Amino acid sequence: MARVNTAWDHVSGNIFKTWLIMFLFSLFAVGAIYVIARGFGYGEVGGLGIVGFALILAGIMNFASYFWSDKIVLGISGAKELKHDDNKEIYHLVENLCIAAGLPTPKIYIISDSAPNAFATGRDPKHAAICFTTGILSKLNKQELEGVTAHELSHVGNRDTLLMAVVSVLVGTIALVSDFFMRSLWFRRGNDRSGNNTVFLVIAIVAAILAPIVAILIQLAVSRRREFLADASGVLLTRYPQGLASALQKISSDKEPLEAANRGTAHLYIANPLKGKDAKSWLAGLFNTHPSMEARIKALREMEGKI
Repeated sequence: MARVNTAWDHVSGNIFKTWLIMFLFSLFAVGAIYVIARGFGYGEVGGLGIVGFALILAGIMNFASYFWSDKIVLGISGAKELKHDDNKEIYHLVENLCIAAGLPTPKIYIISDSAPNAFATGRDPKHAAICFTTGILSKLNKQELEGVTAHELSHVGNRDTLLMAVVSVLVGTIALVSDFFMRSLWFRRGNDRSGNNTVFLVIAIVAAILAPIVAILIQLAVSRRREFLADASGVLLTRYPQGLASALQKISSDKEPLEAANRGTAHLYIANPLKGKDAKSWLAGLFNTHPSMEARIKALREMEGKI
């Protein structure tokens, strides 16, 4: 008899896959930067030094992202803070789910836009914010809103915004080193290179071209995996998979794009706010910030009665 996957199985499976991807991504980042450094003409020790410098740079960028990324995202989105008396129903809904999750109540923000969507941001649960559009508050019923809120609070509890900030900085560091290397080729003199360094130069050129693309693909894979994890973790809060499944169905059926969103912030939202066509092919799906709605809803349906 086949084993039935529960919500707990979905959670543990997605956590394992996320950290496996992150481990491989870290190895890839170090390897790509090392190869490019050797292409610059540095020896083994010098190459490792460049890797160390790149990681320090990434750490500085992560520090800045850690403290200010949430304010930047909320500012770009035109979000306004919601006080208790502005909408007591949604405030109490968030508050009750936070009690169930053992999380402090985050600040609540509203984006004035009729497109239904939501996102969470903040460096940790004590400095978190959850943001709803006016459209999602008006178009979903209470159980659906509970499912969406539980999903976003799961992002907070799982520290997904911090993880994605780290991934984004690693991607940016690889792109920066690759771009610097490719630009430097115009100023290089090849007549004083040894055959060994020439080999590294060719490998470094290939790495500089492909590494940023691969890094972006890994970033998107992590983003998709964390969406599955937040879905499953949210269900463990509400104990009602149908609520989130119905919410995702309504959100995906609404074809209105969210004007405040852009490609830099799209991965934060519960559903792609740009309303691009869902990729049908495996290759095209690699470039999506979110899993397909069909896959997410199917996974939620499988959890019904198995929590």
